[in-house]
Amino acid sequence: MTELETAIVMIIDVFDKYASTEGDKNSLTKGELKTLFEKELPGFIENAKDKDACDKILKDLDHDGDSKIDFNEFIVFVATLTSIGHERFADVPKK
Repeated sequence: MTELETAIVMIIDVFDKYASTEGDKNSLTKGELKTLFEKELPGFIENAKDKDACDKILKDLDHDGDSKIDFNEFIVFVATLTSIGHERFADVPKK
């Protein structure tokens, strides 16, 4: 697979890994999202252990108001983080 194909599969795998720990395997609960932040994004989400920060992020991501994050809502979050990372590291030399 190409690098991009591998990255896409990895994003899907990460979502599935955390979504499958509680209830509906097609969405992330607040607890699953918090665990995902702590384990997968400790450098991006500095306040992952802060309950209020996690509640705010969940509310911002939950476009349909069902108190869960489905894959489409998750992928918007990943795209936003990727865009922020691209802007932040645009001038950093590539390895």
